[in-house]
Amino acid sequence: MSINKVAVLGCGLMGSGIAQVCAQAGREVTVIEVSEAYLEKGLGCIARQLGKMVEKGKLTAEDRDRVQARLHGSTRLDEAAGSEIVIEAIIENMEDKNKTYSRLDQICAPETIFASNTSSLSITQMMTATSPERQRRFIGMHFFNPVPIMKLVEIVRTILTDPGVFRAATEFGREIGKVPVQTSDRTGFIVNRLLVPYMLDSMRALEEGVASIVDIDNAMKLGCGYPMGPLTLGDFVGLDTTFYIANIMFDEFKEKRFAPPPLLKRMVMAGLYGRKSGRGFYDYSDPNNPQPMNLL
Repeated sequence: MSINKVAVLGCGLMGSGIAQVCAQAGREVTVIEVSEAYLEKGLGCIARQLGKMVEKGKLTAEDRDRVQARLHGSTRLDEAAGSEIVIEAIIENMEDKNKTYSRLDQICAPETIFASNTSSLSITQMMTATSPERQRRFIGMHFFNPVPIMKLVEIVRTILTDPGVFRAATEFGREIGKVPVQTSDRTGFIVNRLLVPYMLDSMRALEEGVASIVDIDNAMKLGCGYPMGPLTLGDFVGLDTTFYIANIMFDEFKEKRFAPPPLLKRMVMAGLYGRKSGRGFYDYSDPNNPQPMNLL
């Protein structure tokens, strides 16, 4: 089962990255957004990224032009009709996703694979918005940010996913230059199931006075060889995003390790989201020299 025609729903940070890697891998890609403004912004981001690759000698100008020629933008959902796989990367809201999938189910051919890039929501719940036949062709494909750089993609099956579809999606992941790992539809999949409790534990350690922000980060960087400490990582991911995912996981498992610490809740309520808001565990007034915040 060869996948050559791709539709990507959403041209934000994740969607534009997914579209870029698919086009670089020789696939014809249709990117669909809700407005021309969002579409132009996302395609502009791709053009800039490809331009940087040319400047660094990682891509020739001719190859850049060929990649861009394979990218097509639209604000019409029915432009997904001719695709062999639809990769959804829209807002993390189940109601919005299900409305979209219900419409797509009527638009796309019976053999089209539906894949969600969700990091935390239930693939099974999404597939219920489609026909019983489509549910066998419904999977998760969770890419990581920034998509053109991060090699991993989690391929997620439900209890109804056809084994052939699961294999085809895994092979497609390899063909677009990713390293696929296979998992089942359990909240958090592999990475977030292991990563989120680690990040939350680092926040509890800070709350409990185990060590300072800087010392917790340095301990995990220098002691475990991680590229960044857990509190810096929280700021990078977005503390609001971490809080959102943790709540979903706690609702699913009802285990303390997934419960957001009070400190995280207070920070999110105060608008301290991390890098995106300028302050989180660190103050980014000087982005080149972030300073730890006084939070306790």
